[in-house]
Amino acid sequence: MSQHQFFALGTASQVPTKTRNHNGYFLKWGKEGFLFDPGEGTQRQMLYAGVSAKDITKILITHFHGDHCLGLPGVLQRISLDKVPHPVKVYFPASGLQYFNNLQHASIYYNTATIEICPIAEAGIIYQNEQLTISAAPLDHTVESWGYRIQDVDTHTLLADKLQAFGIRGALTKQLLAEGQISIGDQLVSLADVSVLKPGQSFAFVMDTRYCANAVKLAQEVDTLVAESTFLNVHTAEAQAHGHLTAAQAARIAQEAQAKRLILTHFSQRYADQGNFVGEAQPIFPEVVAVKDGDSLDLTRPRQVVV
Repeated sequence: MSQHQFFALGTASQVPTKTRNHNGYFLKWGKEGFLFDPGEGTQRQMLYAGVSAKDITKILITHFHGDHCLGLPGVLQRISLDKVPHPVKVYFPASGLQYFNNLQHASIYYNTATIEICPIAEAGIIYQNEQLTISAAPLDHTVESWGYRIQDVDTHTLLADKLQAFGIRGALTKQLLAEGQISIGDQLVSLADVSVLKPGQSFAFVMDTRYCANAVKLAQEVDTLVAESTFLNVHTAEAQAHGHLTAAQAARIAQEAQAKRLILTHFSQRYADQGNFVGEAQPIFPEVVAVKDGDSLDLTRPRQVVV
């Protein structure tokens, strides 16, 4: 796998079809492995994609409609069966705690896993370490539904000629990186004086929702936005009534957020293929793809060249 890779395990909305499994998405993100909305059959789809239970570090559920969570019992049991050595955090709307408990204990099994339950009740940062933050915000579906954003921390590429000009080397370099500035003689040198800022890579996941401000906020200047596009324009009224997006509305979110790439998924069973979804989204937002089950996309940002 690349450092940042997205797997479409399933792309159907509501019910599976002959060509689409229930929802399920895996994101390889550095040392982390995020499993989003594991619908029915996700465990089997992981096998086809070459994704192991041991690759999962966090599970993120947007809401508790069945096509977004009925695969959770199998995934949790597989984590135990495979003796995954690390804790796995599970994030979900706090109002759905009883549904989570039902799914976690849906059948008899020998539980050896360390599952850390993380109900979400407030918008904002829900996880943070030295490498990344995970944020969540409520969306506008027919039930409580949340979207997620993963954001790597910004880093700096040090410039050798600048360091040399200031006489910074060895331990002084480490101190500068740790503290952001150091004193060289009577001069204060900041990290910005000797480096180029490299913004952290980002990913947003916006599933079942109508168009809303929080969807745009989660996707703000994001590198990759994964968005549901259950309907085409001809069914816009139905999308609104059932709390979903059309492909054009998903593209509008990407456009207003100034995202760099849009991935469409979660297609209604009434549509035979993905072609028209791209056709309706592309005039609004050109950098768009509609994924099929089994697709994997390398999201690793090209290496920055310093000149």
